[in-house]
Amino acid sequence: MPQKIIIDGDPGIGDALAIAIALADPELDVVALTAVGGAVSAVQAGRNLQALLEALDPPKWPRIGQAEAAQRMLEAESAAMSPDWQNRQRLLHGSDGLGDLQVAVADLHHPRDAAKLMTELVKEFPDEITLLTLGPLSNVAMAADRDAGFLGGLRSLVCLAGTVTSEGDVTAVAEFNVFHHPEAARVVLKSPNMKSIVPRDVSQRAMLTFDQLDRLDLTDASRCGNLLRHLLPFSLRAHRQHLGVEGIWLAELTALAAISQPRLFKRMTLSVDVETEGRLTRGMTIFDRRQRPAWHNNVEALIEVDAQGVIDYFIQMLRKAS
Repeated sequence: MPQKIIIDGDPGIGDALAIAIALADPELDVVALTAVGGAVSAVQAGRNLQALLEALDPPKWPRIGQAEAAQRMLEAESAAMSPDWQNRQRLLHGSDGLGDLQVAVADLHHPRDAAKLMTELVKEFPDEITLLTLGPLSNVAMAADRDAGFLGGLRSLVCLAGTVTSEGDVTAVAEFNVFHHPEAARVVLKSPNMKSIVPRDVSQRAMLTFDQLDRLDLTDASRCGNLLRHLLPFSLRAHRQHLGVEGIWLAELTALAAISQPRLFKRMTLSVDVETEGRLTRGMTIFDRRQRPAWHNNVEALIEVDAQGVIDYFIQMLRKAS
């Protein structure tokens, strides 16, 4: 039976790729897509999810959860703290997050709040749902605050977040999904419920190059191929122009593979906390790796990945979607 999954994201071309592949994977049952403010605004994230579903038109449409309006204040604060990072995201992903894809969708008549939708689905399917977070952890923290049994009712929680030993991306030590809302990240990651972290140490290993894209021979024969034929070339060109990199990191796809293809990864059980106050260290994920840890283990950190295996998974799912 396919594994039920909720994907919480802030799409973003990387998120869009992961969502497209998840919808093509017969081993996954995507029951909901929820929007969170981060790489794009909370409102834009919801619109992008709608646009992706309309472009892909899967046989079974997941439910869509919209982010709370309260996130707009948080977005303004984060943009003020990291304007260079926000500008870089617009250059790499386009003004609306999906490259030059035209996002023209009507707002939902009866929008569902993302955190509320999460809690309702976990109550409907206790111990069956895997929650994959590809953006900041705001919605998950709200869901945990709404329902004390939410985190314990999940089958598993997999977060694309933080770093173990590598550098950050938005600051020298902080990864954006944690930095954007470190208080929410601390609530979720420091909770005693076991969860998995896909850190930058691992998520930056698999890369798609121009040559690999050419070999994929994407066409408009399938909706998935047609969508990626627009998104991936834009992303590759932008990474070359603005970062001088001849490829794009498949971070979000790697996080999805951690659920669908767990054999590709090695893991280590650790304890983690999040810095919320330091001027230079805000958003840093701190792991107790002492010989005799003083903290209780609360996270399974992915520490190694078969990067070629992630690429192979991507290609296999593309063929299934054709």
